[in-house]
Parts: sequence; structure tokens; C-alpha cells
Amino acid sequence: MKAYRGTLLGVALIGAGLAPGALAYADVVAPEVGSACAAELDGAMTLLPDETTYVSCQQQAGDDYAWAAVQTPFPPNDTWLSYGPAITLHGQGMRNPNLSSGPWTATPRDPETTCRVAQTTVVEAGVLAAEEVTEGEQGEPLAVEMQPRLFYVELAGECLWVKD
Repeated sequence: MKAYRGTLLGVALIGAGLAPGALAYADVVAPEVGSACAAELDGAMTLLPDETTYVSCQQQAGDDYAWAAVQTPFPPNDTWLSYGPAITLHGQGMRNPNLSSGPWTATPRDPETTCRVAQTTVVEAGVLAAEEVTEGEQGEPLAVEMQPRLFYVELAGECLWVKD
């Protein structure tokens, strides 16, 4: 009976979107418009949890840095911050891409973090390839090639993604 209850609890947690991987992000604080950001993130962009607001870390008065909303469309950016759960961006297989194809390096901002990327490319008009997932080792940088004709890309983990 105990094993049965444990299975039910596991199914309930997964059904509620609380799979074990999701629990790892519980302590991550998502950026907000106007909230402080670290100076080393100057120029980095991210997508807020509302999945419509893009922000950029920008220097304010003095030595302070804060997240500021960015008008869309904007030119592809070469530095992105993922802060836990995946952020979904557009690649060059779509109009108004958020990032460019080519070599990128994701650096964990916490030794407990694993950087993960899921790429979906355009095969032909109206046809997408199967998702291609690449995951790094915990606490280690991840080198990845963002594919040509990239349609969607999901960046996950508390990581700084920089185009090489």
C-alpha cells in the first residue's frame, strides 16, 4: 500500500508540473523590469516569465545596473541569460530572430546548475525537424552550435549564453 501511495504522489507531482527537475528551480528569482542585475551581465538579455517581455541588463546612474524592457523587434543579441526554467527564443529560421546561429558557450552561474538547450530547426516551409537536445555537466560550461534555420530554441538552467 505504501508503494502505491508513493506512486500516486509521484504521478500527482508530475501532473502538477512539479517533476523533480522543476523543483530544482524553486529558489531561482526571475528578473523583473527595474530589478537590479550584476555588472557582468551588462548587455545580456532575457525573457521574463510572462513569455512576452524581453529585458536587457543596462547601466543606470552611477555604478548600478538594472533590467530594462526592450522594444520588439530588436536585432539578434549575442548574450542571453536563462535563469532556471526554459526561456524560448526565435532563431534565424523565423522573422525577427532573437539570436544568431553559430557557436555559443553557456556558463553556469551556480556550481549546482546544468545548462541545457533544445533546438528546433526548419526543414522546409511548414515542416520542423525533431527537437535536438544538448545538456552539459553540472557546473561546467557547455559549448553548442546553434543550428542554421533555427526556428525555436529553449535555453534552460541558471546560465549565461554567449556567442563565440
